[in-house]
Amino acid sequence: MKASIVSVCAAAVGLVSAQTPDGFTPSVATHLDVTFGSKAVSPAGTSLAKEETAKLPTIGFAAANATETYLFVMIDLDVPSGTTRNTLLHAMIQDFKVGSGGATTLTSAATSPASYMGPAPPKENPAHPHHYVEVLFVQPAGFAVPASQASVVKSRIGFKLADFATAAHLGEPVAANYFMVTG
Repeated sequence: MKASIVSVCAAAVGLVSAQTPDGFTPSVATHLDVTFGSKAVSPAGTSLAKEETAKLPTIGFAAANATETYLFVMIDLDVPSGTTRNTLLHAMIQDFKVGSGGATTLTSAATSPASYMGPAPPKENPAHPHHYVEVLFVQPAGFAVPASQASVVKSRIGFKLADFATAAHLGEPVAANYFMVTG
């Protein structure tokens, strides 16, 4: 009985700490605060209406460092592509810094390298929720989109986060979150 309770508690902790969907690489345990208007994405995996997600969210995280600059990336993991699913880059915005709204809020005046594009999943039968993953990296000094990644960032379709992170020398993400929208 005691072993069963311990197993259940360990499983619950794992569910609470997962800030990225099952199978997503890289897996991230640190929660990225994502808020659309007054609607916080909490817990990770919350379902939202596409109207609620039309504008760039406010982001932040508890361990934000005032001396760091951050890169925000948002990806749809579930874009229909024939009989399979593909990815779509919804945002890649650089130069986030700790803002005046509090020690954990991050702000940026930048809109590049890929401006925010709100979720607009198509209606599907049967309905298929799209997973929108938000990932935050420490932005290296002198950051620029690597030449090998420029075309996929521009086209947005087929964006592979792990490939981009490696090419751009981003290191591991510092925080993440995700939400779902169904067309």
